[in-house]
Amino acid sequence: MADGCACDRHAHMYLTVSDALARGLSVADPIKETEAVSLIDAIGRVLAQDCTSKVDMPAFDNSAMDGYAIRTADLGNGPMFTLPVAGRIAAGDDGTHSAPVGTALRIFTGAPVPSDFDAVLMQEDCEVTADGIRFTRRPKPGQHIRRSGEDLKAGAPILRQGCEITAREAAVLASAGYGEVTLYRKLKVTIFSTGSELRQPGEELGPGQVYNSNRYMLRALLGKPWIDLTDVGPVEDEPALLEQVLREACESADLIITTGGVSVGDEDHMPRLFAEIGGQTDVMKVAMKPGKPIMFGRRGDALYVGLPGNPVSAYVTWQIIGSHMMARRAGLHHTPQTPENAVLAEPLERRAGRQEYRPVVIEGVMPDGTPRLRLMAPSYSGRVALLAQADGLAVIPAETETLAMGQVLPFLRF
Repeated sequence: MADGCACDRHAHMYLTVSDALARGLSVADPIKETEAVSLIDAIGRVLAQDCTSKVDMPAFDNSAMDGYAIRTADLGNGPMFTLPVAGRIAAGDDGTHSAPVGTALRIFTGAPVPSDFDAVLMQEDCEVTADGIRFTRRPKPGQHIRRSGEDLKAGAPILRQGCEITAREAAVLASAGYGEVTLYRKLKVTIFSTGSELRQPGEELGPGQVYNSNRYMLRALLGKPWIDLTDVGPVEDEPALLEQVLREACESADLIITTGGVSVGDEDHMPRLFAEIGGQTDVMKVAMKPGKPIMFGRRGDALYVGLPGNPVSAYVTWQIIGSHMMARRAGLHHTPQTPENAVLAEPLERRAGRQEYRPVVIEGVMPDGTPRLRLMAPSYSGRVALLAQADGLAVIPAETETLAMGQVLPFLRF
């Protein structure tokens, strides 16, 4: 590298973000154990089976409107049509109604359409008279009738293994007749924060002490129905204690997440301790800013992710790498967030070498609707308040040294 280059001179020693993510996903083996759970209790969990519809959807011909069921063959040449009303069908009726030729049936949305009736008139298109109904618009056969199986036929695929059961998935499973589904068991996750300086919100701070924001950030990020979370809390920078907590976590959890202690200082004990208890480290440093000191590896069946201690660094490395590893470990078919295009509201000069995720605020929009971004402070890895104030992260490629005002770049919206 030539003298005078504004590059990070050690960046070539680190993995790129994409390589680190690929390596992380390669070691995040999905859990295999499954359990049968009632649909009412499956909301938010991870589906462990491909699902096909158990029934035709809809299960029977039914009315798409409130109105009148008719036989189009009963109608003459018009221009005015009149029919007496011979009965009434509501949703939940059995659909066995019969009516004389030349009559209509009052019908409501979702009610079964008798097999010999082939159209439904909207009530807005009819005039109710003392003798029945009168209308001028001749309906076409099949009008306003939802045919059996037109949405899905029995046996048709509806959901794939690995999806998270949210509102849409729950609705289709219920409609398809699933009272019970097969799910992956909950992912067992253990978290703890390292650092003798940490105190909990509400406690009095002494000299050199800080509040433990990472614990609460992780609790919020991990508050998912498919996670069984164990929160150990803060652990002091005492190697014997850290080793005991780490060893116990590796024996009981599918995934261990820690914050702090993964850099190269004298009090950064986690890399050494993880190796001493038999852990295999796969990644130590990544060419990203913030978040260069991140480590992950395996010990037995446990996956370990060590995040930086600075809260913005911890948040960014988790969102960009750690969260995707966790999703794969849980059995989710997970698609990372796709960045949208945005433009810079100001020029930027920086040191090239690491891919940067800079907190930004949306200052406005361009005429085509593209967000216009204002960069926040250039030094921000420990400034957690910026996360609450930011609208997202601008992604600045590793090799970029300068960006002009109006430059297009990727934007990850919060």
